[in-house]
Amino acid sequence: MAIAMLTQKDRAMKSNVGGIDKTLRIVAGLALLSLIFILEGNARWWGLVGIIPLLTGSLGWCPVYLPFGFNTCPAKK
Repeated sequence: MAIAMLTQKDRAMKSNVGGIDKTLRIVAGLALLSLIFILEGNARWWGLVGIIPLLTGSLGWCPVYLPFGFNTCPAKK
């Protein structure tokens, strides 16, 4: 598997989410979290999914990008 072949250096939490990507993730996360206050019943708890893009945008690191080699961060590799 590709993940098993990564070295320890490659597995380090390096920034792989760029500026525009961060902004979009944070805005989407906040929008999804707002569903908790807008929706009624059990459907409102789906808004907790917004925690994921909010965290990945705040940290600047997305674990899903690793296996695919995506990197939207303009920093040197």
